[in-house]
Amino acid sequence: MQLLAVGLNHTTAPVSLREKVAFPADRLGHAVAAARAWFGRVGTVPANDEAAILSTCNRTELYAASQLSGGVNTAIDLTGHFLADYHKLPYGELRPYLYALPQDNAVRHAFRVASGLDSMVLGEPQILGQMKDAVRQAEAAGGLGTYLHQMFQRTFAVAKEVRSTTDIGAHSVSMAAAAVRLSQRIFDKISEQHVLFIGAGEMIELCATHFAAQNPKSLTIANRTLERGEALASRFNGRAICLAELPDQLSKFDIVVSCTASSLPIIGLGLVERAVKARRHKPMFMVDLAVPRDIEEEVSRLDDVFLYTVDDLGAAVQTGIESRQAAVAQAEAIIETRVQSFMHWMDSRTIVPVIQHLHESSEAMRTAELERARRLLAKGEDIDAVLEALSKGLTAKFLHGPQQALNNAQGDERARLAALLPQLFRTKR
Repeated sequence: MQLLAVGLNHTTAPVSLREKVAFPADRLGHAVAAARAWFGRVGTVPANDEAAILSTCNRTELYAASQLSGGVNTAIDLTGHFLADYHKLPYGELRPYLYALPQDNAVRHAFRVASGLDSMVLGEPQILGQMKDAVRQAEAAGGLGTYLHQMFQRTFAVAKEVRSTTDIGAHSVSMAAAAVRLSQRIFDKISEQHVLFIGAGEMIELCATHFAAQNPKSLTIANRTLERGEALASRFNGRAICLAELPDQLSKFDIVVSCTASSLPIIGLGLVERAVKARRHKPMFMVDLAVPRDIEEEVSRLDDVFLYTVDDLGAAVQTGIESRQAAVAQAEAIIETRVQSFMHWMDSRTIVPVIQHLHESSEAMRTAELERARRLLAKGEDIDAVLEALSKGLTAKFLHGPQQALNNAQGDERARLAALLPQLFRTKR
């Protein structure tokens, strides 16, 4: 069985490419089913293939377990082609940005991702929840089998251990905090600014919490579903509007933070140009935390708009890393130990068919001898004689295979069998 993690993230690919391979949350189940079917095209049985997809603003990764006859390289190539085909991208455009991690490296990567060691913000906790959501959707789509199920259960256990026994997240600087700091470079006092949040998800909630602490002049939530926007706005004494109101309302806001699940930009260049004109060119600070992006890239060219993407904020949070190196080393040591434990479990799975065959063969022998003994007892044979025959018959059948193998072997093979058989038939005294 080949374990594999293939994907790209904030360290290997720019946001302009990451948004092209992002999977919408409501399509993850379909994508998992498509991945399993894709593996099935090369001769494996789809029911035996396992797949899970993790897609966030910083990464898109496909985890797979498959019995591909071509080995690891075939699995890597096939997975990369699936990502390209699903998103209608030339494979040559995508391949330079992909990492492909087989076997223990795939397990190690999953453990590091869940523990926050592979995040743009070192130690950030959001990724663990995102991975759990991805696994739940993969399981609902039938993508998890013995191997990925076990790997992810151990992944979550490792992440919990790392976070509870190290200081990996103690000094974490969040994207939300970075957004506040960057806005303060443009506006001296956030308390004098009007702030708009577009979306109502976990990231927007986090950002709203940080900005609300600065007591802005007003705080507004724009969301596709007004009721959900109102529920979030009420927590910060703000108000809510519908996304459809943005064309008329955008010019009223000094700070705009957007993070939705839209597959297309919801704020275009023309809309922002009109807003800037209505504001008489008063500066506007915009943060786009979505992947795919919510705000058209061309907006960044406007003189009076300061637009930051998720990658821009990532650069702003890479402070204080030196103070966390000891925690990182401790976390890596925990992960390495748990990786070796998982690989040992995987190795043990390879002998399961052999053990099952032994049990089946032994059961067949036992059943045959027991039936023979019952027939003898039914004829009135002496019980002690029947039991004696039963024990001798079982012993003879169990030893027949090893004795035959030893008699047929020659030279070094016979010597190896002669040394091995006493270990196999060792009994406790």
